[in-house]
Amino acid sequence: MRLRNKPWAKDFMAAHPDVLIHEEEGATIDWKSVFANENPIHVEVGTGKGQFIIGMALANPDINYIGIEHFDNVIVSALEKVIEAEKPSNLRLLRGNGANLEDLFQKGELDRIYLNFSDPWPKSRHAKRRLTHESFLARYEKVLKQRGEIHFKTDNRKLFEYSLVSMSAYGMNLQEVSLDLHAEMPEDNIMTEYEEKFSAKGQPIYRLEAMFNN
Repeated sequence: MRLRNKPWAKDFMAAHPDVLIHEEEGATIDWKSVFANENPIHVEVGTGKGQFIIGMALANPDINYIGIEHFDNVIVSALEKVIEAEKPSNLRLLRGNGANLEDLFQKGELDRIYLNFSDPWPKSRHAKRRLTHESFLARYEKVLKQRGEIHFKTDNRKLFEYSLVSMSAYGMNLQEVSLDLHAEMPEDNIMTEYEEKFSAKGQPIYRLEAMFNN
């Protein structure tokens, strides 16, 4: 996907350090101090333009939410939406790489990780880049609390099937597996931008919850 350059992005991001935090090599973030509480922490890896994570934060004020995004030109759109939502106190954006979760969070610090409409990396030689590859699952397991959860959504059936196999092979407990989420829309479902786009075209949305058995 080609991203439109936004030359004003860095300055705009720098003007809102109360909302957007930058990953710094070798620096450990004290998230309890950031949020000034010890509420559960849920993280979305690849938060995109932020619609999902903002909606979750507004709906669940007793949970802390962090949206991670690697690209300035994308996360700045999420930042704009956070500002429009009047900066919920239980929400932060993190400009960083989701592959570095072990550097961003302490062992067992997170309660849940969301993977929404991740790049499917369809070519077999790119399988290790998929966010449900066993190497990523091992990273998630380290930063999640005991029996921590992954909630996964996609419109890509092949990626969904791959993820089912990958998580099962890793020994995870699969729950709430749906081959058409919108056929019986859960009342608490909050859609991402991609989810709205694909479901409007009649494409099924696949979803699962998976728990580590540690």
